[in-house]
Amino acid sequence: MTAEVKSSLIAQIEAAAKNAGLVLVSNSQGAALDGQPTAVFVLGLAGGAETKTLQLELSEGFDLGNAELAKQITMHLGSQAKRLRNPHPQCYVTLAGLPVAFGKFQWPFHKSGSGSDTFVVHGEMHLADGGGHNLHAKVAASITKTIAELVPSIEQPYAESLVYNAVRKSVDNGQLEFLKTGNLQPVSLTTRYWSRWQKKFTFSETDDQRRLAYMLSKVYWLSGVLGEGAPVWIADPRDAMYLNAREADMLRMAGHEAAEGLMKLDGEFAAATPALMAKAADYQAALAAALDFTKPKFNESMRAGEGNM
Repeated sequence: MTAEVKSSLIAQIEAAAKNAGLVLVSNSQGAALDGQPTAVFVLGLAGGAETKTLQLELSEGFDLGNAELAKQITMHLGSQAKRLRNPHPQCYVTLAGLPVAFGKFQWPFHKSGSGSDTFVVHGEMHLADGGGHNLHAKVAASITKTIAELVPSIEQPYAESLVYNAVRKSVDNGQLEFLKTGNLQPVSLTTRYWSRWQKKFTFSETDDQRRLAYMLSKVYWLSGVLGEGAPVWIADPRDAMYLNAREADMLRMAGHEAAEGLMKLDGEFAAATPALMAKAADYQAALAAALDFTKPKFNESMRAGEGNM
């Protein structure tokens, strides 16, 4: 990366971060999985009130001179600024009730080495229930050229939500297994997630009942268990995309549950209440069932030689 390009990109990221309520903590040169040089930025909340930071890694030649790219990255960083206020910004939940943490994603996407017309990014997802089991899934998330053409860019700020939601959807479908060790497991982000009629990505068809169950599970795990009662962001657009809902839907239901005493609402953030934590047995049972669903099932009669192999 030349000094001129690097200085230009630093200035662009600083401006986008400032507009989103973030500050640039540091920048350095990195390397992508395929060896190509990258620019690595560490960002934090403005004012320094929080010690949590996030990392942004971009390709060497990335340029925010395009107005749409600049607009979209400011929106992304604005969402990240709110996630940084969560007790554990890297944590999410699945529809089935599994708390998970994303990490070690090696941005940006690189061209698949198999010769296929796809782009791949590697990362990890850990079961984040507070236990010391180290159950995790190493993933190789791929997108097709068709999908790449549907988004402003396949750089981290524009593709991260799609990847995280595709990984969560793969867990919902029982296509990823949590292990203590293991090889990369594939996750494919294809056109089946793209609605030609709505002109947007959709991952799950949910109604208010499922969205409410999801939201309560999120607050239980991320606020009550992992966050020791600290509030979590309810109106997260990444969750709204995952649920095919609107942020306003999440806030409306949060207000209802606050009235029922299951959470304490403060703007777009909600904290678990003792009434919600009293349902611990239900959430532990849901976690056990969801985790069991991800494990491969074998036909025991066939394995015992009682049927055709």
